[in-house]
Amino acid sequence: MTALSERSAAPARRLPALRARVMAYVALTKPRIIELLLVTTVPAMMLAARGWPSWGLLISTLIGGTLAAGAANVFNCWYDRDIDRLMHRTERRPLPMGVVSPRGALVFGLVLTVVSVALLAVTTTLLAAALAAGAIAYYAVIYTMVLKRHTRHSTLFGGVPGAAPVLIGWAAVTGSLAWPAVVFFGVVFCWQLPHFWALAMRFRADYERASVPMLPVVATPLSVGRQTVVWTWLTVAVSLLLWPVGSEYGIGWPYTVVAAGLGLWFAVEAHRLLRRIRQGAETKPMQLFHISISYMALLSVAIIVDVLV
Repeated sequence: MTALSERSAAPARRLPALRARVMAYVALTKPRIIELLLVTTVPAMMLAARGWPSWGLLISTLIGGTLAAGAANVFNCWYDRDIDRLMHRTERRPLPMGVVSPRGALVFGLVLTVVSVALLAVTTTLLAAALAAGAIAYYAVIYTMVLKRHTRHSTLFGGVPGAAPVLIGWAAVTGSLAWPAVVFFGVVFCWQLPHFWALAMRFRADYERASVPMLPVVATPLSVGRQTVVWTWLTVAVSLLLWPVGSEYGIGWPYTVVAAGLGLWFAVEAHRLLRRIRQGAETKPMQLFHISISYMALLSVAIIVDVLV
């Protein structure tokens, strides 16, 4: 190969390497988790606006929320890089693989934090920006650094930032909070426990190997199953409260009927999980995990449709 051809081939070789590096940084933000969080932002905004908010506000809030959630996840990956190496589910993340340096990840998280909060402050409301900043700090410090490795109740307290997109979306529209936002926040908060416990049951060995005291690691399967059922029914009960508190915002009987049907579906699967545990059969917790995702997505759609129609 001539010197000229080698020089012309160099950019072509650098391009895949650059793309791989960019994708590694994107992976630190955990995009699949962000998608699930944003599912609850849109219905919250539509409830607050009593209809469709402006496209500019909607896009700004979703971008700001994406960057804020991404920042929190980057900090989580940065701090947990030692235990991520021990778990099969996380051992191929960019930091354990050495694709991204700890310093690079930390700087990336800080940049995302500044940009997300600034964007929300300029394009939405100061309250939305403050809530986003608080959610990042809560998830990165209180959940990841303080609670996760030390208490079985980390999932319970960790539900606060997970449900924060509801409050951020509402505040982005109104600059304040109201009872429908609080109730919807409660739905997402309660929902996260059966949702995550199902995942933690599936990867119990991983968490045990990393000495992370998730509930399925420190409690019996029967106890986990019973608590999963309880929090599933709490999710359903709180979801039905959205009609009386949100009627003036467009929530009516169509949403309530759908919420009741979805809630029954969710609860039946939780009871099936408990029954399998009692029978000593294969628990199949991922069935509940996937149904929980469908439940929240469809419940959000029901809110949107009821507000618009």
